[in-house]
Amino acid sequence: MRVMLRAHLDTAATNEGIKSGALQQTMKKLTDAIKPEAAYFGLHEGVRSCWLVFDLQDSSQLPPLLEDLFVQFNAEIEVGPVMNTEDLAKGLGAMKP
Repeated sequence: MRVMLRAHLDTAATNEGIKSGALQQTMKKLTDAIKPEAAYFGLHEGVRSCWLVFDLQDSSQLPPLLEDLFVQFNAEIEVGPVMNTEDLAKGLGAMKP
């Protein structure tokens, strides 16, 4: 299932992570593991954030994927299903008027 992960990362923790290289290592480890079809990094609600769209095979994948973000960067994380335009067209096409 295609999902979008949105993570807000704590400023103080990411400042330290940038200095130590931990932020770069964690993001590389995460993106290598999930192979996102899209990855964006920027500010949201005033904090460093990332948005990653990837295929989640099983919800049991989430704990090992997200733990570093929680532990190292005090992240607030949301993961939810999303669709691209083809998925939306397929879903709408399956609806009866």
